[in-house]
Amino acid sequence: MTEPTIQSTKRFAKNAARLSAALLAATLFFHIATTAAHAQNTQSAAAYAVMDDASGHVLLGSNAEKKLQVGSLTKIATACVVLDWLELTKQNVDELAVVPQVAATTGGLNAIGFQPGDSVTLRDLLYAALLQSDNIAALTLANHVGEHLPPNPNAKKMTAVDRFVAQMNALARRLRMTNTLFVNPHGIDSNERKLPFSTASDMARLTRYAENKSQFRFYVSQKDRKITVQHADGTQSDYLLQNTNLLLGTDTIDGVKTGTTRRAGECVIISAARAPESIQHGENNFTITPRRLIVVVLGSSARFDTALQLLRSGWDAFDRWTTAGKPLSKNEAL
Repeated sequence: MTEPTIQSTKRFAKNAARLSAALLAATLFFHIATTAAHAQNTQSAAAYAVMDDASGHVLLGSNAEKKLQVGSLTKIATACVVLDWLELTKQNVDELAVVPQVAATTGGLNAIGFQPGDSVTLRDLLYAALLQSDNIAALTLANHVGEHLPPNPNAKKMTAVDRFVAQMNALARRLRMTNTLFVNPHGIDSNERKLPFSTASDMARLTRYAENKSQFRFYVSQKDRKITVQHADGTQSDYLLQNTNLLLGTDTIDGVKTGTTRRAGECVIISAARAPESIQHGENNFTITPRRLIVVVLGSSARFDTALQLLRSGWDAFDRWTTAGKPLSKNEAL
């Protein structure tokens, strides 16, 4: 074998330098393209927030405290009030509720075809409201639970739905959702005298509360669900619900809810978990900490792309925050 000449060695060094420069340029281009895509996606949203579920710490946010319409994300609060009521009263989720007459004038999409007088279990109504975002299902839940709530002596003209909405706002106050007002159980904002509103950070707080309920987590994790409607004439029909959250199953996303109105634009909340963090203290002592992120996107023209990008950026921010010792502001409670 011949020894390499000085010229061949120089050519090799020159080629290696060119290759290194090309790789550097490609890496830089990829970084710039990724950053640009991230900026474009996040700029398509009127507001967003990424929250650590375990602590309530907001890792990323833009206009997170801005009051906006949130459309059918409202139904998360509706489901929470129903589930709280079921837990408090020990009522059965298989209990039947009757679609009220006011449903005929509610407006909005009624793909399932609920009609006044139909009977549906509370379980199936929760599925319909959370998976396919059905407005009549949310209204029926509110009317049924509201009929069992005590009347307000200072507001005698309140309907059953009004009493239910009052509980939604009471829950918001309890969760320190200080920039939130619910005016109905479904989120329609086109025929109300007073506009409902919330913020990205407030909706993250609400979702964090909801995610602590195993029933809620199970409902919103389903891609489809068959429900049964019993009609007033004694017949019944089945309907296969399809979850409107197209990100289910991507990057371990297992919820939560979409929302769309003309005023709200496209909104979505997603949630995803990593394997829990395990820290050993001594020989047989471990601390297990769940790792879950909640991403809220409001007023977007590309809600799913934006939410997915924010989730991935959120995990990067989570790792940096963890390395820094998970510092919390004085307004964030564990």
